[in-house]
Amino acid sequence: MTDKKPLNFWQIWNMSFGFLGIQFGWALQMANMSSIYEYLGASADQIPILWLAAPLTGLIVQPIIGHSSDRTWNRLGRRRPYFLTGAILSSLALIAMPRVSALWMAAGLLWILDASINISMEPFRAFVADMLPEEQRTRGFAMQSLFIGLGAVVASALPWMLTKWFHVGGGGGGRIPWAVRLSFYMGAAAFFGAVMWTIATTREYPPEDPEAFHRMKAEKRGLGENAREILESVAAMPRTMKQLAWVQIATWLGLFCMWLYFPVAVAHNVFGAPDPSSPIYAEGVAWASLCFGMYSAVCFAWSFAMPALARVLGRKTTHSLCLLCGAAGLLSVAVIHNKYLLLFSMVGVGIAWASTLAMPYAILAGSIPAEKTGIYMGIFNFFIVTPEIVASLGFGRVMAHLLDNNRLLAVVAGGVFFVAAAALMQRVRDVGGARITAPKVAAVARGD
Repeated sequence: MTDKKPLNFWQIWNMSFGFLGIQFGWALQMANMSSIYEYLGASADQIPILWLAAPLTGLIVQPIIGHSSDRTWNRLGRRRPYFLTGAILSSLALIAMPRVSALWMAAGLLWILDASINISMEPFRAFVADMLPEEQRTRGFAMQSLFIGLGAVVASALPWMLTKWFHVGGGGGGRIPWAVRLSFYMGAAAFFGAVMWTIATTREYPPEDPEAFHRMKAEKRGLGENAREILESVAAMPRTMKQLAWVQIATWLGLFCMWLYFPVAVAHNVFGAPDPSSPIYAEGVAWASLCFGMYSAVCFAWSFAMPALARVLGRKTTHSLCLLCGAAGLLSVAVIHNKYLLLFSMVGVGIAWASTLAMPYAILAGSIPAEKTGIYMGIFNFFIVTPEIVASLGFGRVMAHLLDNNRLLAVVAGGVFFVAAAALMQRVRDVGGARITAPKVAAVARGD
């Protein structure tokens, strides 16, 4: 294996900067798609099925992209060709999304947008394991969390800022407001520009043996062979990955509940909007976007503290505590009626979000074969999108028959899932963390 030299702060900054743009796409989608659906006439129990596109595309696209990027090497490198392709497609989809005029158009375009974002995002996860030695991976994934938080702060708050600061209005009567439209256009430019920065400033390690690499690529060619290799990798998942799977499932069920229903819950339950055509509804959704910006700001700030905390407490304990902070934040929404207090709820969510974007991936990277980093990072996405698919297919019935379409109770359910994820995290065996700690313990014993 090639010895990976430790990178300095700015090198890690440059290789992670593209995530700033990727998060613009994700944050705009997460903060605005439910309200876009309601602007176009969707009811509360229809929203989960309309979100089905996002997890389905991730389930299909990420393992394929991960497998393909493991076996790619050209003038741009291994992962960077996928960064570029995803950035181009995502930017075009972001420009088109706010111009839709029917539910079927919005749902269809979400498939395209989500697939395009995944093309860029999945190789970025493998990029950290490719470029950094084990002792720097927590810092590398934390840097990705930092940019995710920073990008989401700006992207989530954009509609609110355009409305309040620049008096960009419009919308109502089934029309998507101009503030939302302009936010998507600005997000497209940010996505493309940030990814291009990483492509221009970072070089990848070439294959150790180029001839052997090309022979392997030629031998394992074809759709059937690729599918077989993906299935074999699923069957051979390391024990740590299997344990992390349950943590991810519970975590992302909680996140999906929040993303689907927090904006519309704020509009209906806190602002008191009677229906989506009310001006108060647009004000409530814009405030919810600002709240998402708040948890993203906390994510940005907390990313600086996480590596040090993980060194003291260990990665799995750190992640459990962060998830409990997120649970407290979502559960508190049930008793809040003042819009400003919602910002404090989002502090806990931001801490959980920062850890979710870093700790599971840092732990996973230390437990998988280096030559299959891309494919296993893609397979790991199964445990994000599977609960989202379950929620998309079944949560509409839960809303209609158990929760009486109460959007606030759906957000509270997200907090309960976070508690379960924190408990499951304590079962995880952090193999890479043990390898990092062992030399330090030995050094102390020697008196170094």
